[in-house]
Formats: sequence, structure tokens, C-alpha cells
Amino acid sequence: MTEVRRDPLAIGLGALACGAGLGGTTITLAQLVVKLLQGRLDPDHYREAAGDPLLAGLLAGIAVAGAFGWRRSRPLENLWQSGVIGVLAAVGALLVGFLAAVADRLLGFPGLIAWGLLSVAVGTAASHWGIAASGGDQGSAMGDGS
Repeated sequence: MTEVRRDPLAIGLGALACGAGLGGTTITLAQLVVKLLQGRLDPDHYREAAGDPLLAGLLAGIAVAGAFGWRRSRPLENLWQSGVIGVLAAVGALLVGFLAAVADRLLGFPGLIAWGLLSVAVGTAASHWGIAASGGDQGSAMGDGS
């Protein structure tokens, strides 16, 4: 039987980047919704409606980042390391989401869309990198399997 070599550093970094990228994408999507609401609502009603999608997207982004960071780091033998990677992925998602606001300020709506697509690309590539480093036994990209 062939022995499967695992690279714990690549697994951890892949899980961290996957969670931060996909969680940051969720936060960026919430900012896109708020940006669309700004253009469609008058300023009096905007203040009532705009806070909810942004807060929901922020909390959802943190949850997505933690879940993907935890799930992708499962091949690590140490439970503590998986937990730390999940928390750091959530913090990374917050940073990616805050940088999306900078992209929006500098480049407008197209910059926000480009930042979201870049975040998806980084999260997906990091997920594949982490799976390859673990020997490929993590199941599909959606998290089913072992």
C-alpha cells in the first residue's frame, strides 16, 4: 500500500486562505446588495433598510469563513490547530471585507465586483491546494465525504 504524504503547513495555509477568501466573498456580496439599495431607495428609507443586509452579510461571512477554515483543516491531527485556523479565517474574511470597501471607494461598483470575483478565485484555489496537500481525501469542494 502506498503511503499518503501530508503537508501540514500547506493544509493549514490552504484552509486559512479558503475560509478568508470565501468568507470575504460573502461580505463583499452584502456590500454589493447595499450598493444596489443605495441606487434604488431614497435617502430617507435607505437608512432603515441598508443596515440589515450589511450586518447579515458580515455575520454570514464570519460563519462561512470559520466553517470552511475548520472543514479544510480537518486532515490536521490536532483539533486545536483546526480551531485556530477557523478563527483566523474569520478574521481574514473581515479584512477581505473591509478591503472590499476600499475597492468600492477607489473603483466604484466594477471594483467591488472585481474584488468579489478575486476573492472567490483565491478561496477556490486555496481549497484545491489544501485538498492536494492532504492527499486528496477530503471529499468534494462542498464538504461532503470523509
